[in-house]
Amino acid sequence: MEIRKLVTIVEETLIEGEKSLAKPVRKAAAVAVIKNPFAGRYQEDLTELMDIGEELGGLLGQRAVAALGIDPKEVESYGKAAIVGENGELEHAAAILHPKLGKPFRAAVFEGKAIIPSAKKRGGMGTPIDVPLHFKNAAFVRSHYDAMEVRVTDAPRADEILVALVVTDAGRPLPRIGGLKKEEIKGEDGLR
Repeated sequence: MEIRKLVTIVEETLIEGEKSLAKPVRKAAAVAVIKNPFAGRYQEDLTELMDIGEELGGLLGQRAVAALGIDPKEVESYGKAAIVGENGELEHAAAILHPKLGKPFRAAVFEGKAIIPSAKKRGGMGTPIDVPLHFKNAAFVRSHYDAMEVRVTDAPRADEILVALVVTDAGRPLPRIGGLKKEEIKGEDGLR
């Protein structure tokens, strides 16, 4: 894997809807901009990208948790996304995000029984992507349905892939639409 750039972003919300929060809500994105080994050509076997995904799951997961300065057990939500440069395919993003990235990412956030929500797209330098988020142990916890926009001004280049992992230390600020609360989850099936 050839990494051109690593970026870490921490977003901290102190006031929401004109109301000060008792505890700030924090999100951290850890981003890697990597060379796409298959840019500009068709490749049937994408194992190399799957292996890169496994490596990035641990590296970026640990960096995101460290950026929040919390114990991995304190991570509440997570998500992943990738932007493929114009000479790549969406399947290149899928190869990084899906087969092997999840296990080391879950290890970095302690558990993670719920599916890791994801997004992927093709775009040029400066393309933003909304990384979808939900509670790490039960996908149906409405208070944690959220996203974090990630953008790197000079990435991805045509032959690159931008990969972003996001973690949070809370759900949305001031949630009040009902539904399953994090304190009520069973955590058995990753849903409830």
